[in-house]
Amino acid sequence: MSGLVDGKWVGTDYATDEDGAFQRQETTFRDRIGPDEAFPVEAGRYHLYICRACPWAHRAAMTRALKGLDDAISLSLVQPERYDQGWEFSEAHSDPLYGESHLRDIYVRADPDYTGRVTVPVLWDRKSETIVNNESEEIMRMLDVAGDEMATQDVDLYPKGYRETVDRLIDDIYTPINNGVYRAGFADSQAAYDRAVDELFDALDHYDDLLADQRYLAGDRLTEADLAMFATLVRFDHVYHTHFKCNRRAIHEYDNLWGYTKDLYTTPGIERTVNMDHIVRHYYVSHGDVNPKRLVPTGPDIDFTEGHDRDRLPGGPPEALVE
Repeated sequence: MSGLVDGKWVGTDYATDEDGAFQRQETTFRDRIGPDEAFPVEAGRYHLYICRACPWAHRAAMTRALKGLDDAISLSLVQPERYDQGWEFSEAHSDPLYGESHLRDIYVRADPDYTGRVTVPVLWDRKSETIVNNESEEIMRMLDVAGDEMATQDVDLYPKGYRETVDRLIDDIYTPINNGVYRAGFADSQAAYDRAVDELFDALDHYDDLLADQRYLAGDRLTEADLAMFATLVRFDHVYHTHFKCNRRAIHEYDNLWGYTKDLYTTPGIERTVNMDHIVRHYYVSHGDVNPKRLVPTGPDIDFTEGHDRDRLPGGPPEALVE
């Protein structure tokens, strides 16, 4: 077990099954914000703990930025490097609510007997002083849908008429792509690694073909599915390609996925959620079992802001983001 057991820290590790395949553990706090939910929609009540390096936390950070929830939902960071004591706060990235030293202390505040992983993102309720949710997909959806009442930007990332497609896409890209890079990087056997890499690049090839004729995954609308995909793609060439040995092909070598990644990066609001320094430092420094010397590479030298031709396709960013 990694994380906390009965409120006591036992350390960090990555679980694999008997075949050496990486197994991601389930998140625990699964309440929701909403008019008919346990936690009401209330500006200023909630706080989001994230790490800029984490792709799962990045989904929530992008949703918050695109919806214009900066004033309604406060945000703070943990350090990008994660060692044996788990996610840490520091002088540079402090805990603004309680002055705690580690994110695990926030989990114990919510449940003194908590057993489970200590992960980001964490959506915290200031009023009842507990964790609402620590499942990234559900936090993304809450900020998108329930967040409408608090949002300053008219942005709908889960539009009616697209919802079934968005849900299917998020599910379809999770195993081979979002989690696939981890399945490759943390595999404990050649067979598990080979299987993960084959599935990863089969999926990337599929979506490269899909994006030849449409601007976004669901067609002509930017949706939550694109945020989920982008969080992996923007990290791929700097981290997953080398650190996780997903080096069959780089994203900047794909005709359509590369233009799509640049299109999303330059969508107003998204670039400010990307911190490549934090991303690179986290992976290469934190995973001593994968990178024992913890040397941090200096490349690749690629530009996410260079031109793309995606605007030739139908659709585009929500008008609220480009006015």
